[in-house]
Amino acid sequence: MKLPLYQIDAFTSEIFKGNYAAVVLLERWLPVSLMQAVATENNLSETAFVAPDANGRFAIRWFSPITEIAFCGHATLASAFVLFKRFPEREQIEFHADAVGAFSVRRGAHGMIEMDFPQREIEPVSELPDELARGLSIRPREVFVCQQAYIAVYENEAQVRAVVPDLALIARLGPRDVVVTAPGDGVDFASRYFWPANGGDEDPVTGSIHTALTPLWAKRLGKTQLLALQASRRSGLLHCRLDAGRVRIAGQAVQYLEGVIEVPE
Repeated sequence: MKLPLYQIDAFTSEIFKGNYAAVVLLERWLPVSLMQAVATENNLSETAFVAPDANGRFAIRWFSPITEIAFCGHATLASAFVLFKRFPEREQIEFHADAVGAFSVRRGAHGMIEMDFPQREIEPVSELPDELARGLSIRPREVFVCQQAYIAVYENEAQVRAVVPDLALIARLGPRDVVVTAPGDGVDFASRYFWPANGGDEDPVTGSIHTALTPLWAKRLGKTQLLALQASRRSGLLHCRLDAGRVRIAGQAVQYLEGVIEVPE
């Protein structure tokens, strides 16, 4: 069976920047084991599988090289980029994912694509897990937690960039990952994201965690529109907006590859 595959760099306007994702377009779902095998073979941060559903929307599922992921922002952006290219008359695409529910993605100006996600709730952590306390080379000023990750808050972007994670210790915190964040230099806030239990060492750009970071920094900075930098080696920019319990996350994307994969029937 031959299937179309695209490789997209998301949250960037430059090739080889942002976060890479594969997008596989389906007419019907493949067995989970086969989708995982494709994602492992691709060996990218995420592989998104997209299939039309009975309601006129597109169902979407995300797989890292090692497991299915409940929610992925950059691979959603990559998927929308591909679908907007295939359906240039559309200005909006409706998606559905089990962990997120129904959500829309809109085409914007200057190559921007805006995703509309539910806000993720966070709560403070009074006592750090030992794996977190020992797993970050710089002790954070404070720590929060959400369904997806521990959020370690630092004084400034320089500390975020300087943190060295002990990935073996952080992996023990799974299924939660770890994000480190601080006010940014020339942006509203910066972050880095470590996910050894679920996908790899450091994720280049993580759209999903910004559904928790945006309300955190919106409250602290007293503004609802924020520019975020993920300060990984590849780096990426996210335009975030808090809107009545929703978080709108926008970014650009560029195509690296279009091809066909051949998998067992």
